[in-house]
Amino acid sequence: MIEKGGFRVALFWWRKLLFYLVSLISRNEAPPVVRRAQGKTMSEAAPRYQFGDVSQILEAVVAADGSAGHSHPGGARTSFGPNATLSLPDLADAAYYLCLLHGRHPGVIDHAATRSADNAARNWLIQAADAFARERAYLTQVTVAVGPAPSTAGQSDCETVVSQQRHALDMLAQSDRRGCAMGAAIALVLDWRAVRHVLDIAAIRVGLEPHVCDLPERAATLDMAREIGGDDTIDRAILFGARQLLNQHRGLWDVLQARANIRAGKDQVLNRA
Repeated sequence: MIEKGGFRVALFWWRKLLFYLVSLISRNEAPPVVRRAQGKTMSEAAPRYQFGDVSQILEAVVAADGSAGHSHPGGARTSFGPNATLSLPDLADAAYYLCLLHGRHPGVIDHAATRSADNAARNWLIQAADAFARERAYLTQVTVAVGPAPSTAGQSDCETVVSQQRHALDMLAQSDRRGCAMGAAIALVLDWRAVRHVLDIAAIRVGLEPHVCDLPERAATLDMAREIGGDDTIDRAILFGARQLLNQHRGLWDVLQARANIRAGKDQVLNRA
């Protein structure tokens, strides 16, 4: 009951966050500190400090609040053998919900490409959009191979929340505020390496050969961010878009972790019976 209660709290916080994000995007305002699904404050390890350009702040934001720092996808590092921390149902769950969030075209990068007028971003956007189309196909392949998401309490609520997340990301990536859509696209490319690790583990577990990821490299992405930034207003918009995309990724991992905990609790009850 405690874990189920915690799961409801997670969904409650993310519905509030999604509503708040949509209202912020429509007003084109920068947000104050946003609360996470677990009721904790998002890391401010990379706030608006006075030193460094936008690329350095982006790198710090992704390091502090990206998927690599979340305990659930981090568990994929030890997902083989008897000490595996993510079961095959956990990996199937992750692939299914990631497919709901990023498996449709047009996506965040595609929308950003139609919003950006920066010549410095053109080649990066072409490479990123083409590469993410292949990532989308790989995501679909892995999702089919690992099977359907495991039945878990609150299934319909989870699908509703992730669909709302998808809508929020679409709005973010179509914002008319210059730099906002690019910030979301940049954060997606930088954070996808950690997301991809989970998909690769899932692929290996079911006998698929992981595909090569040819998204733009971190250094090239940060160089491009530095070129399109430099203006305080644009820098704030880039960071807003990046932070909000990372918020959505971490929110998804929070929900997936809560679902895994519910299934683990159910299994323990059945084993004791």
